[in-house]
Amino acid sequence: MDHSHHMEMSYMDSNSTMQPSHQHPATSASHSHGGGDSNMMMMPMTFYFGFKNVELLFSGLVINTAGEMAGAFVAVFLLAMFYEGLKIARESLLRKSQVSIRYNSMPVPGPNGTILMETHKTVGQQMLSFPHLLQTVLHIIQVVISYFLMLIFMTYNGYLCIAVAAGAGTGYFLFSWKKAVVVDITEHCH
Repeated sequence: MDHSHHMEMSYMDSNSTMQPSHQHPATSASHSHGGGDSNMMMMPMTFYFGFKNVELLFSGLVINTAGEMAGAFVAVFLLAMFYEGLKIARESLLRKSQVSIRYNSMPVPGPNGTILMETHKTVGQQMLSFPHLLQTVLHIIQVVISYFLMLIFMTYNGYLCIAVAAGAGTGYFLFSWKKAVVVDITEHCH
């Protein structure tokens, strides 16, 4: 017995005013999983530029005007910039919070039968410490933001996709130049 009409009706009633501004062959009624009601809002599967009935992360957050799209563009741009800054900030905090530093020296064969001493620095962090707890909370925030940005990109709205890419690029440009690059001259595998 087919009970799909129950799901269709509740979904259709709550979303009856939200129809996509463009139709694709892949979103026709014969391809829907709910039983074929053409009033159901289908997610576009191709990139498009528009600002009518664009859902942004939540069903109640719908963009309908050019001004709303401009505001969403700025917000998504800033969120992507913040994400890049958060990644760099976490790396910086990690370097500052490393506590146990240990140097290990080991002999390695050198030129002409000589023996050289190679030193390696090992750093660690304590699990039950405030810096590790802070890193854990920041990691959770970073993961949530990264999934939000992925879902925003998956709206296939060209304006929002550009906002994600431009914000990430700008954030990387602004924050990553402070990132220290350490070159180990004893490293032989370049």
